Amino acid sequence: MRSGVRIGIDVGKARIGVARTDLHGMLATPVETVARDTAGSVDIARILSIAEEISAVEFVVGLPLNMSGNRTPSTEDAEEFAQRIATAVSTSPAFSADVEVRLIDERLSTVSAHGQLRQAGKKTKQTKQIIDQAAAVIILQQALDMERARGAAPGTVVAPLASSTDSATTPDS
Repeated sequence: MRSGVRIGIDVGKARIGVARTDLHGMLATPVETVARDTAGSVDIARILSIAEEISAVEFVVGLPLNMSGNRTPSTEDAEEFAQRIATAVSTSPAFSADVEVRLIDERLSTVSAHGQLRQAGKKTKQTKQIIDQAAAVIILQQALDMERARGAAPGTVVAPLASSTDSATTPDS
């Protein structure tokens, strides 16, 4: 298991859930819900600021596929967001060249997060601000568990955008 703090990201239309691991990559915990900035890059800047504060060595972005494993409009949105993060990381002096952004299949992460919060006695109204963080925790914990089981980093590395015609790669899991 690789060491170092990782950031987990659940990309939504209005909000982005952010989670983190401990230094040893054993446990994912919630960090913050960031407002989505589709017209600018305030959301990316906030996520990079969080990552810099905790010296993150990797970003794990949830890739929403439908139950059949097919792409959806949300899949493209998450890929584009991951590319924006990869591009920002690659041009930031705060991060080393080996910091990667990875896409991880995240089917049912939000459904699982709702279930866990319901079991904890939270009502739907109470979960609005934390559901995205809970989904990010599930995505990140899934990535950690996959890495422990496989002995290799999970998902697919996202390359930074070199031009406007580049696109994200598809996941291998």
